Amino acid sequence: MKIFKKSEYNYSKLSRLTYIKGVFITAGAVLIIFLLRLLSRGHLADRIAEWIARQFSLSDFQAEMAYFNLITLNMQYILATVIIIFMLLLFRMLLNSYKKYFDEVVNGIDQLIDEDGQISLSPELEVVEHKLIHVSHTLKIRDDEKQRAEQQKDDLVVYLAHDVKTPLTSVMGYLSLLDENPDMPDGKKSEYIHIAWEKANRLETLINEFFEIIRNNSESAPLQKTKIDLYYMMVQIADELYPQLNSCGKRIENNISETVVLYGNPDKLARVFNNILKNAIAYSVDHSVITISAQERPGKTVIKFENEGDIPKDKLQVIFDKFYRLDSSRLSATGGSGLGLAIAKDIVIRHGGDIKAESSNGVTVFSIELPSIPCKVSDEMC
Repeated sequence: MKIFKKSEYNYSKLSRLTYIKGVFITAGAVLIIFLLRLLSRGHLADRIAEWIARQFSLSDFQAEMAYFNLITLNMQYILATVIIIFMLLLFRMLLNSYKKYFDEVVNGIDQLIDEDGQISLSPELEVVEHKLIHVSHTLKIRDDEKQRAEQQKDDLVVYLAHDVKTPLTSVMGYLSLLDENPDMPDGKKSEYIHIAWEKANRLETLINEFFEIIRNNSESAPLQKTKIDLYYMMVQIADELYPQLNSCGKRIENNISETVVLYGNPDKLARVFNNILKNAIAYSVDHSVITISAQERPGKTVIKFENEGDIPKDKLQVIFDKFYRLDSSRLSATGGSGLGLAIAKDIVIRHGGDIKAESSNGVTVFSIELPSIPCKVSDEMC
């Protein structure tokens, strides 16, 4: 469960307005109490007694006694009643003002649903207004991301259908030729069977990569992580890629120290490094060297893959998109589906890391940042 950190917000305007209202009510109560106290003494008390005598035809002594019994003796009760009335008045006033504020906030929340709704609250609720506007922008960004994800999902189906159709058509075409020409010479027959087999392998690769990206997107279980000797993992991957390297006269130079240790899922990270190296082999200059290096920094390990070859700046931000290819004309030669780097990015992000590409002066560098080994799994003292 995600724990949200409590933030301190500045409600000074609202607090100031509430304080001013309370001061006015309190001042009014003090004034009324002061006036009431005047009733029990001095000329004001005499005038009230005279008024009672005239109104009820009483003698001065009777009027003074009536005044004394009604007001002077009950002054403490009168003052208590006045204080209670003013407290209720203050509470009522504050309740009404806050009810108005709550109504504004509710209306502001309703405006979040309306894309064109303008959120505007009282000056005292400036903090809440800014927060609602921020939430509105966040919801819009999430909605855009959701639409973009849906579009990518649609594109994935379209691209997969297109990419699957090409090798599938070739397989069916060559098998059809073999079926229609049973007397075909053995040499030609062998050639067609080999081509159909290559296209079938291509089709299998596409389907496997498609299920890989779907699996990476849908997995929610925590990764099973362990310590990884990065140097030896790279040695093993380079050996597996030797046939592809040898066919174009390229080689991998492993400059990683044998002491560098990663913490992650070995199979997933091997897939990441394998995909990046395949991309480097496919798009680097022939007879060039692909260099791998790693550097341990505070809190993270940075792995770099460097090769000769340029990537246009406008394409650096999209090469990790699903089904993106730098050069679609080289598809048949490289066998790429455009999913390799997208898969690599998904895996790195699931590890809490980051991946990026830089290209300048004829050199392309892919950088992967992964969190360092947590203290609890490290053999060293933290």
